[in-house]
Order: sequence, then C-alpha cells, then structure tokens
Amino acid sequence: MTNKYFFECTNCGKLHYSTEVIYLCPDCEASNNNITPPKGVLKTIYDYDKIIKDYSSKIISKLEETNFIDLLPINTYENLSYLKVGKTPVYKINNLNSNKLLFDLYLKDDSQNPTFSFKDRASNLVSGFAKEKNIQTIVAASTGNAGSSLAGICASQKQKAIIVVPAKAPKAKLTQIVMYGATIIPVEGTYDNAFDLSIEASKKFGWYNRNTAYNPFTIEGKKTVSFEIFTQLSHKLPDRIFVPVGDGVIISGVYKGFEDLLKLKIIDKIPVIVAVQASGSDNIIRNIESLEFISKPSETIADSISVDIPRNFYMAKDFIQKYDGEWITVTDNEIIESSVYLSNNTGLFSEPAAATAFAGLIKYNKTGKIPQSSKNMVLLTGSGLKDLNSVQNAINIPKAIKPEIKEVQKLLKI
Repeated sequence: MTNKYFFECTNCGKLHYSTEVIYLCPDCEASNNNITPPKGVLKTIYDYDKIIKDYSSKIISKLEETNFIDLLPINTYENLSYLKVGKTPVYKINNLNSNKLLFDLYLKDDSQNPTFSFKDRASNLVSGFAKEKNIQTIVAASTGNAGSSLAGICASQKQKAIIVVPAKAPKAKLTQIVMYGATIIPVEGTYDNAFDLSIEASKKFGWYNRNTAYNPFTIEGKKTVSFEIFTQLSHKLPDRIFVPVGDGVIISGVYKGFEDLLKLKIIDKIPVIVAVQASGSDNIIRNIESLEFISKPSETIADSISVDIPRNFYMAKDFIQKYDGEWITVTDNEIIESSVYLSNNTGLFSEPAAATAFAGLIKYNKTGKIPQSSKNMVLLTGSGLKDLNSVQNAINIPKAIKPEIKEVQKLLKI
C-alpha cells in the first residue's frame, strides 16, 4: 500500500517517509535544549495533486462524504473512538448586552466534545493511529485538558493512558483524569517539566507519546476544526478567527486545515487568524518578530495556555507570518470579565483559556479593528466547569434566606 502522507521538517525542510512512529526530525532534534522551543517539529503532507485528480470537480463533496479521510494519517474511521469527537456546534450571535452587533459573530463551541475540550480532536486521532499500529500504552504531559482528553479517549478504546501533570493543575481536570482510569503522575514543577519527563519516560519505556507538537498527529487532529468551519458556514470563510494560544498547536492546526484546503484549490485564501495570548504568558507573540527566542516565566489564570517554552513556536510563527496573521494580548482581568460577559450573553460557560479568545475579540471591537458586516469566529476550546475556582471572585452567590416571600422581596429589592 502506498503511503498517503509524508513529513516535512518545519526547520530544515527535510522530508521523512514513514508509516511507523516518528516524532521530531532527527537531524534537528539533536541540537535541541530545554530553554528554547524544540526544532524539528514535523508537518504532515498529503498527495494533494492525486486527490485533485481523483475527485476532479466533485472534490469538496467527495471529501465531505468521506469525512476528509484522505487528509488524515489513518486508514479508517473504525479505529477512532466511538465517542462523538468533533462536529461541534457553531452559534451565530446577533446581540451582546442587548445591543445589535454591526458584524457577524460566530462561536465554535468545542466544549461539546466528550471530555469537554478541543483536545479531544488530537487525542482521538493519536489513539486511532495507535490502534492501527497495535500500540496499547500512550503517555502525555498536560496541564489538565490534554490529559483528561487522552484519558477519556483511551478509556473508550481500551488503551492505557499515562498522564504527567503539574501538581498545581486544576482539581477538576485531575479528577477527570483519575475517573477515566488513567495512571496519573503529578510532578513538582511546570508544564515544561512534565513535558520533558514524559518524553524521557516515552524513550525509556517505549510508550507512544501524545505530546502536542512532539507528535505531529496532534496538529492533524486539531486541523479538523477548519474543515468543519468551512462546511458549517456553507463553504464560506470567516474574515477573522480568534484563537487562544499557548504552545502554538491549536493555531497551527487551524492554519494547517485551511492550508490543506488551499493546496486542494478548494479555497483561494486563508482567513485572518488572530493569535490571542494572556499577557502573563505571551511567549509566542512576544517573539514572533524577534531573531532570538527569549522565554519569560508564565503567570496567568488561564492554565491551559500557560507555557514557558511553546513547543510549536516555529511552526506557529511560520504560519502567522506566511498568511498575514494578527496577534493580541489580554490581561487576566480581561479574561475573567470576558468569561462572565460571554456566559451572561450567550449561555456558554468557557474556561479561562477559551474565554481568552473571546476577550481578544472584545478588545479588537473596542479599538475599532472589526469592520462592519465582517464575519468573525471565536474558538471556545473548553468548558468553564473544568476550572470553577478561577471565576469565584467575579461572581456573588447570596446568603441563604428563610423560605418566606418577604425574604424574597428583601433579597430582590422588590
């Protein structure tokens, strides 16, 4: 069987042809250290000319009929989890705070995935590939979402999941991991410490590693959101998409999905992708225009995007520069305010990392950077139920009252 994909190194451009497990480009990996983003992250490339030739004028309908299997590194959907991953809803919002919007706003709600986060897209594909290769044990480093995602998907696939997490990760996410039956390894330190330990363990024990960017198929799983956006908007493109950014894999996945469609000549341009980072963890956008990467210790309430050394920095930077992407930072206060604002106005309760993207849109709008009648989408990547502690200072739960109507009147001042 002819291999339907190959890999291209993000840094040196070398091509790698393999149907077996491969992580980073060996040539570039040899020069990596633990204080700068890794080089050698691989991009998965398909035979776009063959797909165009095989499907001819019916290319988009054929791809949609097969759920884009020709653009995924697996042979059959039967090896994916039976859980409903992807095909999450898009909501069109016309008003905020009772004010009619002068632009189109779409919210893509990926908290509707099985473990309530965007990370299920990557976990499902990694798990499916592992199943095709008869691999039973998968390891991942995580601040919570990727870990709970892999744990849940592996539980459905009867695979063993080992999750290395910073001990300070939100309790709700740690609880998910344990409830799914995964082996959890809390470590004293940061996500970066957990990441490095998981790779060392993977090499020593032979476990298949799901880590973002390190495993090229995490990007391939996440790119499926772009196919869905194109389909759900009736083959139209939004003008802008606001994406929360931590290690750079989600935004790279969004770009990669649209780039696949561009190479197939299904679309003729890529939407403007806006990278939104917490100001306390801005190690990607702060270094985009720098010749030398300089890391700054991260401190933000948005734990899912709190990263000192973004593992997919080089690919994310390349995508943003190549396709004229934009970027913005928002403070923790803006993140929490936007989370409350989003919940009050739409009924969608998102965790801080997801609310970061919405905060970016709000900030854009306040500065007049969103043109009237333009189409704007926000990726909501995780449920607010994953991190209840972060919003406690922003809400007020009244003290209990006696079950008397006069007490109700007193409380409501009516």
